[in-house]
Amino acid sequence: MKLFHIHFYENRKIYFCISIGIMLIGLIFNVIYGTQLDVNFKGGAIIKYSYSGDIDVPTVEKSVEKAVKRDVEVEINSNVKSADTNAVLNNVTLTFAGDQALSVNDQKTLLTTLSTLYPKANFGLVRSNSVDPTMGMSFFQKCIVAVIITFLLLDIYIALRFRKIGGSAAGLFAIVALLHDVAMVYFTFIFARIPLNDNFIAVVLTILGYSLNDTIVIYDRIRENRRLMGIKAGYAELVNTSINQTLTRSLFTAGCTFSSIATVYFVGLAFNLSSVTTFALPMMVGIVTGCYSSICIAGPLYVMWEKHKVKVLAAENSRASLESAQAKNSAALEEFSEEPVSERKENIAKSANPSAKKNSAKKKPKSKKRKR
Repeated sequence: MKLFHIHFYENRKIYFCISIGIMLIGLIFNVIYGTQLDVNFKGGAIIKYSYSGDIDVPTVEKSVEKAVKRDVEVEINSNVKSADTNAVLNNVTLTFAGDQALSVNDQKTLLTTLSTLYPKANFGLVRSNSVDPTMGMSFFQKCIVAVIITFLLLDIYIALRFRKIGGSAAGLFAIVALLHDVAMVYFTFIFARIPLNDNFIAVVLTILGYSLNDTIVIYDRIRENRRLMGIKAGYAELVNTSINQTLTRSLFTAGCTFSSIATVYFVGLAFNLSSVTTFALPMMVGIVTGCYSSICIAGPLYVMWEKHKVKVLAAENSRASLESAQAKNSAALEEFSEEPVSERKENIAKSANPSAKKNSAKKKPKSKKRKR
């Protein structure tokens, strides 16, 4: 495999700016268009009919809204093969948001209205169900709780597995990268005007596992290179080398997975299968952002944190040395202040004139002889 020599840590500001820029654009779109929730989350009714021939979506919407006095969203799936009769038919799905289910009379009115508009379409009921708003919101909250629990378990797993290279920090920044991926998937739903449904939760949980696997591969190489390169190697050099060594594998894995999901997306697009395309499109974006965040977000953040720890430790050591020196100086001053004044003057004089001390040491007192 080809070994790259890309300075990921040195280029971290470029990567961070790209991610922040996309998120800002997503937030602007979110403020302008708002977040749409599917009937599964906000409640309402869904009715699906099979038909033959062609129908016009705007005409169906206006006629149905006039008949039942409720807003409706119309979705058409063409050339759908029946599992029972193997017949190829078209399906039209009518979605009514709100806290009221469709009564039997409303369903009869719908079928009568559609049959009047298109007498040769042979409309037949395929599926009819209603979702209570309370149940829908409860389901949405449980999905969010499942995602949060997944984050916590992943953080604990990484902290335990990579404790030799700072497992808690490694786990934290892996979670930051995963949050980055979740945000990108969410903004894909906003950009494409796809209502948040159970596909959103499925994509998020899938991307969490995919992105984390890529991050763990890089962390594992960092742990191995720390043993091989020793503690003298800097964190930037260590992480850059590790990412470059695994870059080819990451790109090949992401490319193969992306190609598979793209094939599913285009097949769903060709047959107008919205349930497939609303899953495949965010999944494609999640694969790209999952690879990007593992390489360009988690690694540089880890280096920044470890360098910050080194700076804090150096500052603490410098502060401790300074405090020790100040303590010694204060002790010396206290000892100096306790000397008698005469001795203090003599010591000052000796320190100011060292030669005087030597001369005084050389002079010896003369002894006088007594006369007998």
